[in-house]
Amino acid sequence: MTVSALVMAGGRGSRMNSLVEKPLVDVCGRPVISYVLDALRCASKVDNVYVAVTERTPCTTRFVEDLRLPCVLTPGRDYVSDMGFAAQVLGLGRFLAIAADLPLVTGEVVDSIVSRYECCGKPALTVAVPFETKLRLGMSIEYSFKMGSKDVVPTGVNVIDGSKRYGDEWLDQDIYLLDKAELAVNVNTPQELQIAKSLLSKR
Repeated sequence: MTVSALVMAGGRGSRMNSLVEKPLVDVCGRPVISYVLDALRCASKVDNVYVAVTERTPCTTRFVEDLRLPCVLTPGRDYVSDMGFAAQVLGLGRFLAIAADLPLVTGEVVDSIVSRYECCGKPALTVAVPFETKLRLGMSIEYSFKMGSKDVVPTGVNVIDGSKRYGDEWLDQDIYLLDKAELAVNVNTPQELQIAKSLLSKR
């Protein structure tokens, strides 16, 4: 099975204290979104790539259009609403939604997520990492939830059957817990940017 990918790139990134739009923040000489796009290109289970933008990210829109990738302008309400809006506009069936601020993500990790979705038997899959892993890496944590006895943190990666979505609610979901820095490291603050740069330089 292959899926379409929807890169969520509509955030201004106010916590970065930067004049640069968040998807274009420089990580080791490249915009952070370019790492995500490369991972999706390398993933054998992704066939089409779309980018969801907002009015807050006009430079990101131009950057993506220069790469000849299709963009969809979303209302900029919040992550879930914009994801649903883009999926509806594009007429997506099964798709992988991924945040644009994951510079360590790889095609191999993306393929493992899609493979897990194939066998989970539910219309939606949320990918999470252990709370302790985020802390160990020095990442900020805005939201966590319980998975059994474990505290886990969503990564901004989901696989969803868009044809089975109703209103603003997704149907029953599975949780895929992956203890990987590739998914735990995102770039929301200057400190997280330095951590990402340090980890990438060691690759």
